[in-house]
Amino acid sequence: MRIPLGQSAAVGRTFIKLSPAITIAILRTVEAGWVIAAANAAVHVGADEVAMTETLRDAMREALTRQHFPWRKTMIIAPGSESRSRPGMVAPDGRTDIPVYLTRVFARSGEHDPHAVIECKRVAEGDASLAREYVVEGIDRFRNGKYSENHARGFMVGYVLKGPPDAVVEGINRYLIGRSRTAELLAAPGDLDIVGWASEHVRTSPRAPILLHHAMLAV
Repeated sequence: MRIPLGQSAAVGRTFIKLSPAITIAILRTVEAGWVIAAANAAVHVGADEVAMTETLRDAMREALTRQHFPWRKTMIIAPGSESRSRPGMVAPDGRTDIPVYLTRVFARSGEHDPHAVIECKRVAEGDASLAREYVVEGIDRFRNGKYSENHARGFMVGYVLKGPPDAVVEGINRYLIGRSRTAELLAAPGDLDIVGWASEHVRTSPRAPILLHHAMLAV
């Protein structure tokens, strides 16, 4: 199976615009990895967010092989690492949770930085504090260019500690509505083959808006 890149070049730093097929591949790998990770003793309601993310990352690698995904030899799940939102910065200004590399993107663009970034946060029904953190320390890091500054798409994982995913999404949307950000609400993606939720955000830099894909995973 060949996955079309759907990538276009941009002036300056290569602009990475992943195709819907690659987007689906990343989300399916997250879901398959979570099936494995959720059975690990390190994953539970009281677990540290970093521990769950490390477990998910390792499980995604395992899922690539176990599920015999067609893209298993073209997708690399890398360790979390410090990152620079813009070339030329001396000191890192962020840390990516789960960076993803795609061999065909590298072959075409030579881009050494992650080709997709997955940011992970804990969430729970009725917890306004976690909803705020999901937005301020998750969504807004993509919105302000700290993550995926040269990407058209970004990815977020919500570790659902309590309640159904729909209720958690309602809480996040309630926070956005309260800040007059109704254009950024999480909703079912336009492409019915893409699971989870999607939201679009205008960035503070001149780049085009970023489309975020959200996977809510029950702990």
